[in-house]
Amino acid sequence: MLPAVPVVSSLYAAVLALIGVVLTARVILGRVRTGVQAGDGGDAALGQAIRAHANFTEQVPIALLVLVLLDAAGTSGGIVHAFGAVLVAARLVSAWGLSRSLGATPQRQAGAGLTALVVAASALLLAWRVLPLLGH
Repeated sequence: MLPAVPVVSSLYAAVLALIGVVLTARVILGRVRTGVQAGDGGDAALGQAIRAHANFTEQVPIALLVLVLLDAAGTSGGIVHAFGAVLVAARLVSAWGLSRSLGATPQRQAGAGLTALVVAASALLLAWRVLPLLGH
């Protein structure tokens, strides 16, 4: 028998991991193309790939951690799916925006805003679910 696994959030962890792999591959290919091993060497496309990857790795871990904890705490699968789907969409839109420009773009702003919304809402819901358990 398998141990209890937060199944719904595990799906989003897998999807987000694959997005992370694609963003990593874009940086690697950019480094091979330019021969630049550190930094971006002034190459705009490589700089955008690096920033898209970095932004993903800055934002996804905490969002995913809260999502997994919500799932493990017994939150409705529908709620976890909703947060997970918005998170995936937000990260895709953000990566697309960062891949187009390092400046402010509507996609980048939407991705950042939606990610922050998911983190804040899921963190508040998690706190609401676990605070009553602290007294036991």
